[in-house]
Amino acid sequence: MIKHIKKSLLLSVVGAIFLSGWLAYYAISPLRLQPSSQEISIQPGSGLKGIANQLVAQGVLKEPWRFILLAKLLHKEQYLQAGSYTLNKNISPYQLLLSLNHGKTTQGSITFIEGHTFLQMREKLAINDAVKQTITGQSEADILRLVGSSHSVAEGLFFPDTFYFDRNVTDIELLKTSYNAMQTKLEKTWQGRDQNLPYTNSYQALIMASIIEKETGKASERPMIAGVFVNRLRIGMRLQTDPTVIYGMGLQFKGNIRKKDLLADTPYNTYTRSGLPPTPIAMPGLAAIEAALHPAKTKALYFVGKGDGSHEFSNSLDEHNRAVARYQLKK
Repeated sequence: MIKHIKKSLLLSVVGAIFLSGWLAYYAISPLRLQPSSQEISIQPGSGLKGIANQLVAQGVLKEPWRFILLAKLLHKEQYLQAGSYTLNKNISPYQLLLSLNHGKTTQGSITFIEGHTFLQMREKLAINDAVKQTITGQSEADILRLVGSSHSVAEGLFFPDTFYFDRNVTDIELLKTSYNAMQTKLEKTWQGRDQNLPYTNSYQALIMASIIEKETGKASERPMIAGVFVNRLRIGMRLQTDPTVIYGMGLQFKGNIRKKDLLADTPYNTYTRSGLPPTPIAMPGLAAIEAALHPAKTKALYFVGKGDGSHEFSNSLDEHNRAVARYQLKK
């Protein structure tokens, strides 16, 4: 009887050692996926068995039971997370298990650029294969309602930045993130603004920031450009800035602004209308917002491009005309 027990124990020990060795070998052996890398997706609410079967269906595992056994022996079965993952060709079952355990999902990214319009923003969202499309065909008013905005025009309300996210996040979630970022940064900057600025609210400051963003070729000149426009607003002088005219032209703009375009009246033509245009004309970055709310202390009322991205600033029309002749007319 004792010999029989000893023999059974010995067989059990040998079997356990064999199983442990075999499982250890399986755990560290590369899966050797066919592509150099592979995207997989684990559905929310999946248990261990469901995850293993999804991995089989997506060509990662040949069968599910060894992966299930490995997860249970390592006590990882309760901590596997849904999401999208990128697997390299030689990932092992153990590395795969750790990735699922730690939720190392594949991140997507998108960059909204300063000076771009809301239309360009939507186009970038539409072509990003990591973003789940939900607003295709939705009107601008519908989108604003979904992000929680009371505005009727979306232009300028979203903050330009690079956003990282788990794959298959919805486009509206990204827009909410960008929208909330802009509202937070604008409000904080508005609270610390200079005194006696010619804006009645933060939205007008946002409009000015969008103009500064489009006019600035050299970052260090933003406060000076802001100073010129603020000076003009204070004395009731028209802003006369080409980017607003171009924005008002919409699809009619073909890359060249003509004299007749400057004379054609639209709500955005600051050559024919006084004050600020009705909405922003692009997404301003934080530096442009800061410039709008902290303009340079200057007497300048004019500026002209030098052709290298920088500008010549002038206090009087005579000075400005000479600068135009020098830099634009090459006289």
